[in-house]
Amino acid sequence: MNIKRNHILQGKHHKPILTDVYIKNKQAKAPIVIFSHGYKGFKDWGYWDLVAKTFAENGFCFIKFNFSHNGGTIEQPIDFPDPEAFAKNNFSIELDDLDTVINWVTSKDFDAADRIDTTNIVLIGHSRGGGISIIKSAEDSRVSKIITWASVCDFKARFADEKARAYWQENGIIYIENSRTKQQLPHYYQFYEDFIANEARLTIKTASERLEAPQLIVHGTHDPTVNIKEAQALHQWNPKSKLVIIKDANHVFGGKHPWEENKLPRHMQQVVEASIKFALS
Repeated sequence: MNIKRNHILQGKHHKPILTDVYIKNKQAKAPIVIFSHGYKGFKDWGYWDLVAKTFAENGFCFIKFNFSHNGGTIEQPIDFPDPEAFAKNNFSIELDDLDTVINWVTSKDFDAADRIDTTNIVLIGHSRGGGISIIKSAEDSRVSKIITWASVCDFKARFADEKARAYWQENGIIYIENSRTKQQLPHYYQFYEDFIANEARLTIKTASERLEAPQLIVHGTHDPTVNIKEAQALHQWNPKSKLVIIKDANHVFGGKHPWEENKLPRHMQQVVEASIKFALS
């Protein structure tokens, strides 16, 4: 297998986008999968490497990447050594980053350009990355299929606490604890301002209703972070979509970071199998 890690793309927002590419040696006409991580996520979290290898072994060219403002750096792409970048992140930046990755993969500059099928691009997003991927799929005719894992269905709902929002506006910044690293991660108020300025574009319901690409929605019944009702809403908004429920699965389908086993947890294996079947259909 050919694996190239930490290739640097220049994003549109003065921060690099780190990418990993997985493809089998001598692979021809490989469908493309582009994976977007979620909030407080990164491309090297947990078992994402195993997921990428599994897709590549099944004939895909799998690309995973760090959003430019996810808080990682070129030197330290894992965790959040750059809290200032994290504070400046917003949904519009993430959509631009995903666009940059798609542009690169479909260009002549892509290393495996002669071994991929640029007419067959599948976006996969986990959690917040699912919402970003849905919006991008509705906007970009290059996307052939869209798959979400434990996706959110409403970005606006994340700002629903009026008291917290007023405090945020007054102070210009709020901090959210990362439960794993115990870091206090900052968010500048511009995050909310960007959402309001671009609310029509950033409404996942509207994007879901406009989707033309086939859609697979995967969610666990025991997700404590994103309720299964959000998956049901996504399915309702796009009745042509396929909904797969993983019984007893949590938000990360049995995973954690670091992931030290050489196989996927049972629930994530189910997710990957369903996703590969859908992507090849």
